[in-house]
Amino acid sequence: MAEQEASGLRVLLRTLQSSSDRESTLTILQVLGDLLSVGTDRRIRYMISKGGSEALLQTLVNTARTASPDYDILLPLFRLLAKVGLRDKKFGQKALELEALDVTLILAKKNLSHSQNLLHCLWALRVFAFSVTTGAMLGINGAMELLLKVITPYTQKSTRVIRAATEVLAALLKSKSNSRRAVNRGYVTILLRLHQDWHSHDTTNSYVLIRRALLLCLRHIANLRSGREAFLAAQGMEILFSTTQNCLDDKSLEPVISLVLQILRQCYPKSPLPLVTASSAYSFPVPGNITSEPPHVLTEDFEDDGEEEEDKDSDSEDVKEEDDDLETDVNKLSSKPGLDRPEEELMQYKAMCLELTCSFEELESKPGDGLNYDETQYANHLHILTAASPKGLCLNKDQISWGQEREVPVQTSLLSRVKMGRSNIHLTSKKGPGINPYQNAQSNGLGICSSGSEISDIQASFKEDAWDIDAISCPRISASFSNSTRPRETAELIDKLLQTHPTHIAFHDPYLYMAKARRTRSVSDFTMMAFPDFWGHCPPLSAQSMLERKCGVQRIRIFEDVRRLIQPSDIINKVVFSLDEPWPLQDTTSDCLRFFSKFESGNLRKAIQVRELEYDLLINADVNSTQHQQWFYFKVSGMRDAVPYRFNIINCEKANSQFNYGMQPTLYSVKEALLGRPAWVRTGYEICYYKNHYRQSAAITGAESGKCYYTLTFAVTFPHAEDVCYLAYHYPYTYTALMTHLDVLEKSVNPKQVYFRQEVLCQTLGGNSCPLVTITAMPESNTADHLEQLRQRPYQVITARVHPGESNASWVMKGTLEFLVSSDPVARLLRENFIFKIIPMLNPDGVINGNHRCSLRGEDLNRQWLSPSARLQPTIYHAKGLLHYLGSIGRRPMVFCDFHGHSQKRNVFLYGCSIKETLWQAGSTVGTSNLLEDVSYRTLPKILDKLAPAFTLSSCSFLVEKSRASTARVVVWREMGVSRSYTMESSYGGCNQGPYQGLQFGTSELEEMGSMFCLGLLILELKSVSCSRQLLTCAAALLNAEEESLDHHLQRCSSNSSVASELDDEPPCLEEIDYGTDSSSDQEGSVSKLDREIQECAFHKDEGEEEEEGPGQGRKAIP
Repeated sequence: MAEQEASGLRVLLRTLQSSSDRESTLTILQVLGDLLSVGTDRRIRYMISKGGSEALLQTLVNTARTASPDYDILLPLFRLLAKVGLRDKKFGQKALELEALDVTLILAKKNLSHSQNLLHCLWALRVFAFSVTTGAMLGINGAMELLLKVITPYTQKSTRVIRAATEVLAALLKSKSNSRRAVNRGYVTILLRLHQDWHSHDTTNSYVLIRRALLLCLRHIANLRSGREAFLAAQGMEILFSTTQNCLDDKSLEPVISLVLQILRQCYPKSPLPLVTASSAYSFPVPGNITSEPPHVLTEDFEDDGEEEEDKDSDSEDVKEEDDDLETDVNKLSSKPGLDRPEEELMQYKAMCLELTCSFEELESKPGDGLNYDETQYANHLHILTAASPKGLCLNKDQISWGQEREVPVQTSLLSRVKMGRSNIHLTSKKGPGINPYQNAQSNGLGICSSGSEISDIQASFKEDAWDIDAISCPRISASFSNSTRPRETAELIDKLLQTHPTHIAFHDPYLYMAKARRTRSVSDFTMMAFPDFWGHCPPLSAQSMLERKCGVQRIRIFEDVRRLIQPSDIINKVVFSLDEPWPLQDTTSDCLRFFSKFESGNLRKAIQVRELEYDLLINADVNSTQHQQWFYFKVSGMRDAVPYRFNIINCEKANSQFNYGMQPTLYSVKEALLGRPAWVRTGYEICYYKNHYRQSAAITGAESGKCYYTLTFAVTFPHAEDVCYLAYHYPYTYTALMTHLDVLEKSVNPKQVYFRQEVLCQTLGGNSCPLVTITAMPESNTADHLEQLRQRPYQVITARVHPGESNASWVMKGTLEFLVSSDPVARLLRENFIFKIIPMLNPDGVINGNHRCSLRGEDLNRQWLSPSARLQPTIYHAKGLLHYLGSIGRRPMVFCDFHGHSQKRNVFLYGCSIKETLWQAGSTVGTSNLLEDVSYRTLPKILDKLAPAFTLSSCSFLVEKSRASTARVVVWREMGVSRSYTMESSYGGCNQGPYQGLQFGTSELEEMGSMFCLGLLILELKSVSCSRQLLTCAAALLNAEEESLDHHLQRCSSNSSVASELDDEPPCLEEIDYGTDSSSDQEGSVSKLDREIQECAFHKDEGEEEEEGPGQGRKAIP
């Protein structure tokens, strides 16, 4: 039957090409039209496969070349050609070979006064022009000149023809040669005038599609540098800006406004950043073969346009970039490389595992043992929580010095929280413009009451003295405060300040922090501390919702950028802070904001006052680098209250950000802290993240084209006037905060029960100690059996903060550490059954100096695990060495996990390693039939998916990419044979699933994830075949009381996870702005749209003149 149908179709097509009988031709065309007017595209594609395109094109040529072309044949033929041509990717080439292009152009020229015939010719030309090659040929043959004769100024006549002509012209201008020809012939000015004319006269928006098509023409021309220059010379920026200002809120003009924005973005003159050099403001002389290069001076050297025509008609399939990166070499995936150092070197790590060899009479934990601290003079200031501590400050009994009995708020045990499902979390409402982020905190007049003058006095003296150079020590300052008078006065002032406004923040001590800060070494010798890090942070009691983004925020900012260019009269353009220029730049008598960032983890390179309440900010590149601008952390002061300030961070690098999906920056107010609310909170509104006009030249990047930059813009209304506030990308967590935290933790544990040892893994390039922490349970006694039980405990290894800007990883690590030393029954079981080796900060130097990604050598340390150098990457070298040592003595860790932060995805998730999943995803089956793989790598993610409210299995991946071959996760899996080797990613933003859906992460949620990870490790062990009977018995006793409720919760979470798998990690924004110039957002090639036009016209084919497009017809057709 199918053969008969194919045979019949071939007969029809052959007859159509050869027939000279008019009636036979019309009948065949009628049959083909009826055949293709119903059903799906399969019929059309089937006809194409049987030579349908060639038959129709040949018929067109034959009919058109007669002495008197018969339009009764040509019109239905053109309709069929348009319908078929849209589905035939080689249609343009076929038309070129059969000379159908010239024939159609000739017919169009002959019918300039006959709109119906001309309309059909234009449909065919539009289909031909879909091929860039064919479009270029049409341009050579004068098609554009013909179309500009058809496209007239505003009229209500022949609007279907004018619309079709503008759409054909837009399709032709996708060809660079046609666009170049249009520029040379002055078409840019003509098109701008036509757009102005139609825009001003079309007051009812009846002809939006014509206006849109004219803009498409301009947008394609603007893909060329010469086109952009012609557009600017013709005052195009001013014309498009002025014509759209009064219609931004008109939904019916959305297609027009969207294109205007794209053109304005394309044509905005590209310029280098307002910096003296692309290199970091900080430099560090590092050892190794990286030669010192002169600073990369920013110049105007941007990419030009290619000359080649790109034919996009090929049938090449889209291949996912991530699939190209997958490792498909089974030998590389499964082989275990040899040791990367002499075996005898491993013995140095024996001293870091004293719990395996020494008697515990010697090793009973002593606070600060082995760290050579000189903070003993502050021992009397170590803050121990008392019963008088204010309520609601997130304290628990495990956060108090052991052995002391006090009345403190008792935190719910971890298992109880799992059973409750965290359904009782408190939420804050979504904040609108100008709402104070502190408004939900218990207020004391926000500094306006009787305490206000006291706060002002204290702050004034704090600015004068406590932030003096000697108050916060640096490596070049004497180790003792007693050597000078001024530091002693400063210390007394701080002591008075702390007595007047005592802090009650768990596991934090300002005195100890100040002492630790004096030992922290920075590249630029920081002499000041950031107040939030010194004073401490207590998370708010309520979680903050994702910011509800209003449609139109991004376009408003883009129009404001354009306004700066064309209406610069109100632009101040005054540099008020810069790391590159002599200090001071700031005029203390002016009313502009004052900025500062020269403190630990700080990052702000330059601040420029644009308008009275608007500032452009530039963040510093990583040390010894020209890139990785994302992390920011700076102080701002001198503000007025109830006034919206706008900040534009103009040199961000990532192509997208969670700031486009509801995430907010964080803010810390000093006045709020002195009022008893020391907290980082999410803040800001009218937030968006978009590509700007700044570029870095190709000469600096070493790439074929210059690097693009992106702007993060947000508005802030500060809670107090004349406050000192800090703004940061995410909740900061400094190296000094970690060292302080470890000391306070060590002093808080009962050394008879908890073995907590901190020591130095190695020294960093910058001269800072990289801490190594060991946590386990002390043996019940010093008998041989109890000591042997301890030494047989398996190891768990956890690392974090290899990327300095991922401060969320440190908050997760903080939760892990605090939980492991707590008196929670789960923590006790974990200590009794495992030994935890923890490296909480793998890149101290990067954290200290405000880097986002790199070490002091300007390299990503998480790409150095394959062959690290003890001299160049000491923390990675010794972390890997410790893991090798554990493997060499038969103590390979059960789980290795490296904590990270993620800037694109929501939730928390794991990356693991699987040979089979990688090969399957890559479509490779070579060598997999006999491949055996331990599938237990999936167990921990599944457990966490059921336990942790923030975790989602749907975002987990177990693929091994070539580009990740030198990461910790892959190297530990491949070289050490740890099948459960993971990277745990925590979003900077928040959750789109589970109990935290719609919420931004606070530090509480991140710390909770750390404790949930620990619980996951326990359940993982309980599920393993090697789990000891004693642990099973203890766990059964622990879980038995409410086992049913826990099982119910786990089942509920399991069902939720199936829903989460359907959620997109990056939901589309309310408005999509196309960053590229080669966007396919214009739908001039829409199959269904042209089909509708042809179908509508078929009903009027007997009329001499088509029905005019009335007020409303144009609007209906808007896509």
